[in-house]
Amino acid sequence: MTVARFDDLIHPATRLSLVATLAAVDWAEFAYLKEGLGLSDSALSKQLTTLEDAGYVITERRLDGSRHKLRARLSDAGRDAFEGHVAALQEIVDGAGSSLQVAQSRRDDTSI
Repeated sequence: MTVARFDDLIHPATRLSLVATLAAVDWAEFAYLKEGLGLSDSALSKQLTTLEDAGYVITERRLDGSRHKLRARLSDAGRDAFEGHVAALQEIVDGAGSSLQVAQSRRDDTSI
């Protein structure tokens, strides 16, 4: 069972998009992530390093012909953190929905 836990490391939009992309695949090539997220080489490298330092991402450099290519995947800790963060966001949204219903009900009562 996933425990809802807001994760400040994952929350920034770029990192959240990166982690969400990695959550959907086993491994992702650097070029795929760069193009899909619209990031520069240095911006993607920085985000991957931050997530790798936290233990959320594993990277691997492989020789492809004469070129080294980097690929990345979520670690088990990264997948747990992502799922917990998504659950925390869902709780926030659900709570806001309840507040909106109460506010709407009050407006309806005062408009009669």
